[in-house]
Amino acid sequence: MPFAQLVIGPPGSGKSTYCNGMQQFLNAIGRKSSVVNLDPANDATSYPCALDVRNLVTVEEIMSNDELGPNGAVLYALEELEENMEWLEDGLKKLGEDEYILFDCPGQVELFTHHNSLRKMFLKIQKMGFRLVVIHLIDSYVLTLPSLYISALLLSLRSMLQMDLPQVNVLTKIDNLSNYPELPFNLDFYTEVQDLNYLLPSLSSESPIFAPDGKFAGLNRAIVDLVEEFGLVGFETLAVEDKKSMMSLLQTIDRASGYAFGGPAGANDTVWQVAVREGLGKLDVRDVQERWLDAKDEYDEMERKHWDEEAKIREEKSMNGEDDDFEDVNIPTNSGVKIVRGSRKP
Repeated sequence: MPFAQLVIGPPGSGKSTYCNGMQQFLNAIGRKSSVVNLDPANDATSYPCALDVRNLVTVEEIMSNDELGPNGAVLYALEELEENMEWLEDGLKKLGEDEYILFDCPGQVELFTHHNSLRKMFLKIQKMGFRLVVIHLIDSYVLTLPSLYISALLLSLRSMLQMDLPQVNVLTKIDNLSNYPELPFNLDFYTEVQDLNYLLPSLSSESPIFAPDGKFAGLNRAIVDLVEEFGLVGFETLAVEDKKSMMSLLQTIDRASGYAFGGPAGANDTVWQVAVREGLGKLDVRDVQERWLDAKDEYDEMERKHWDEEAKIREEKSMNGEDDDFEDVNIPTNSGVKIVRGSRKP
């Protein structure tokens, strides 16, 4: 049964960067993966496309032929793709059932909040036998302003209700948070989305129009109450260049899609494959807080020293003809995980 991630999010949230990084990570741990570009305006992908919607329709053609603006052209292009789903279905069938697919979707939020083309296409892909999970990316910069964070909550909730699929909301670029003003709350307050009324005083201090006696005060309280009553929204964190962060997020995604509950792929699994499947290395939000906010400089220095030592070890092993990938993954002795390495072929 094939599995796929549907990567959505507003412009600038890091969708293409995520697809590129996730594909490299999946290939590194031995999971065969491909990226499908569904953004008809993305003419410079940073990853190799297994399928590219621009081979079917482009925004430039639509803008020229139908005299539409950029946003309208993207909506029209997705409707065009919906009418020609055979093109996408045939392409996916050629990739094979053992391929793990990443769909890089356009950034117009209306496509995953109230426009139906993307949703209908995903449901058709699901009927092909794919196990789908939506990955909704949000730039962690939204945490710096209460109004932006509340907007992100509403966007995440609306996309979850619209797409009607398992969804993982992700705060990207978490490694940049230390460059912004200090957050009024610890990171777990924002990721767990609880007791949002504590956010209202910070919202009031952001602008006079949000003051407790202002005309938007009642609306703000109603919005945070709405999000809490649904109880659906929560966030994972991601620093795309950090392999521990990527591994932790992939474990959450695998549980949401059901991939984690499949049987072992075989005795020749790499250490990383076993670690991901067994749930080892999952990061707590407090670990993320310490790594990227409380002690970022200290951790950066530790990583630099670790990389230098790792480079020396690899160089020595290369000279001796040895190879031991991902040796820094700690497998607890009582975990019950048994690593069996396949024999090298000459």
